[in-house]
Amino acid sequence: MSRPYEQEWSTSVVIVGSHRVVYAGIEVGFSNSHPRIKITGHFADAAEFVAAHPSTDRNSVVLFDLPCDDGGPDLDALRQICEAGHRVIVYTCLVEDEVVSAALEAGAVSCVARSEPEHELTAAIHAAHSGRTHVGPRMAKALHGDDRKARPQLSRRERQVLIAWFQTENKNAVAERLYIEPSTVATHLQRVRAKYAAVGRPAPTKAALVARAIQDEILSVDDL
Repeated sequence: MSRPYEQEWSTSVVIVGSHRVVYAGIEVGFSNSHPRIKITGHFADAAEFVAAHPSTDRNSVVLFDLPCDDGGPDLDALRQICEAGHRVIVYTCLVEDEVVSAALEAGAVSCVARSEPEHELTAAIHAAHSGRTHVGPRMAKALHGDDRKARPQLSRRERQVLIAWFQTENKNAVAERLYIEPSTVATHLQRVRAKYAAVGRPAPTKAALVARAIQDEILSVDDL
């Protein structure tokens, strides 16, 4: 029989990583979050997680522990989970700009450093649950520190669609806001991705496009 307070949980988090002591502390930190967050599972590695979750769950967010050991970041494992369609937040002590950028390009929706306050991780989880990207201080620093200068020429409408997509959950919401068809939204986003790929800065995921837009001053962190 479930306890009454369990009905308050709104977002479930599944953790992929081997540092259970760290996660025990995270779980304590989540106890006072609003809306509520609950850790519903732990998996030692990506293969184990994907085997247990062959399909995605809209109510669940994956917290991926990007290893900090000498072996370097396991981006292949991260990519495996992201390609399965899960919304993944990278939680790591690796704070180099290139690691943050690589994690976003691999498909993560946000990247949070372990050194950041607990409320940044909580905000990232709530944003991921809603289909948005939370840009915390460390992630913002990495994005602004990117020195790649080639910028595609986006049309005014492409910029409008891009910003609206960052601020909403899906393409249908964008279409409703801008009074256009969902298919038109998809076409604009395809063109934007093609333009970024053409200048050598591919953005295959929504989070990667957020990164590019911040780097190119199309929007600021406060716009999200």
